[in-house]
Amino acid sequence: MSIAPATVLVVDDEPHILSFLVENLTDDDFTVHAAPTAAHARSKLNAYRPDIVLLDVGLPDASGFELCREIRESDPLHVRFDPELPVIMLTARAEPVDRLRGFDRGADDFVAKPFHYPELLARMGALLRRSRGASDREVLQVAGINLDLTTREVVVNGSPVALSAKEFLLLAALAKEPRRVFRKQELLETVWGYRSAGSTRTLDSHASRLRRKLKLVCAERSWIDNVWGIGYRLVSVEEAA
Repeated sequence: MSIAPATVLVVDDEPHILSFLVENLTDDDFTVHAAPTAAHARSKLNAYRPDIVLLDVGLPDASGFELCREIRESDPLHVRFDPELPVIMLTARAEPVDRLRGFDRGADDFVAKPFHYPELLARMGALLRRSRGASDREVLQVAGINLDLTTREVVVNGSPVALSAKEFLLLAALAKEPRRVFRKQELLETVWGYRSAGSTRTLDSHASRLRRKLKLVCAERSWIDNVWGIGYRLVSVEEAA
């Protein structure tokens, strides 16, 4: 492994997959916790604070999609789950609609079963390096918003704002050029890696949630402008003054 040891929570109700991942990840120097149900996963998320989650879509007591949404919508100020926790969805359902559904609920990556273990390991490493701020520390400051690209902390007018991983990446993309209108396709490629927008509402739903969270801090500003027929932009410095 080219990354420091990390704690992994594996959530899967298939015993052979669960045991395979626990055994191999342990051999690769991860600390591994296993959960066969969503209820077990919630308990271990609170108890062990993992660095990354491998989450099966089809669980016996809940949908993995909904558990992912639960993680993303958590409020870290009321210590429950970390809303920025990297999540890789695992599923035998490899249809595009399932991938879109997973990304819409906040998944960082999507791996179809049966998976190739070295590829899964590489995807985990990429997410862990990104979440730990492997790049040089950089802080963006615009319109009263401070974004720390290393720690992924967001402060607006002196107040911290908890964002999901994709919400943060969307805000960061807009904040790098706050006066520019970004085309929807461009943002889908930058933040989600989509090559084709299709009929997905992922960007619109994330932009709406991001706007609501920012308005909780300062209701007088719209923050995220939807430029009809083109895409989105961050409210300009002059307009935010």
